[in-house]
Amino acid sequence: MELKNNNITLRNAQSGEFKEVSRLLVAAYQQYEKSMPPDSWAWYRQDMEDVQSRIADSELIIAETNNHIAGAVTLYPQGTDNGWPEGWAGIRLLAVHPDHRGLGIGRALMEECIRRCRERGTKTLGLHTTELMKVAREMYERMGFKRTHEFDFHPTPDNVVYAYRLDL
Repeated sequence: MELKNNNITLRNAQSGEFKEVSRLLVAAYQQYEKSMPPDSWAWYRQDMEDVQSRIADSELIIAETNNHIAGAVTLYPQGTDNGWPEGWAGIRLLAVHPDHRGLGIGRALMEECIRRCRERGTKTLGLHTTELMKVAREMYERMGFKRTHEFDFHPTPDNVVYAYRLDL
């Protein structure tokens, strides 16, 4: 399904677009590189770029504006990502290219994930984020996502990845 919203087209990515999405993800998350140990950044970057490995259990939703991929998000309808409970869906790697920020693309992608979950009858949508991702965290909270500490995880002893949920 393709939706248009304020000159933003939302649709599933095609396999020929995976490399472009990989580049977009790295560009969007590049600002966090200096805040991470080099080995952690290298692992995270490799994980982001490996779009193909996530496709089997997920939907890669992209936002296009002016015929350019401006944003992307990975939706796991069955919540298989990061151990969400049965019946939950999960979101990963919401990204908006730095050149397209402030246009509502991130919110549009999130609303599309929520719409798809409601359409399927999913009751809860989960996501993980970090302290560094303040703008995204604030958007999630404005959209009604609530902290759910029991699903936090610690990739390193001094680093917590925050879990959020939205009851649909």
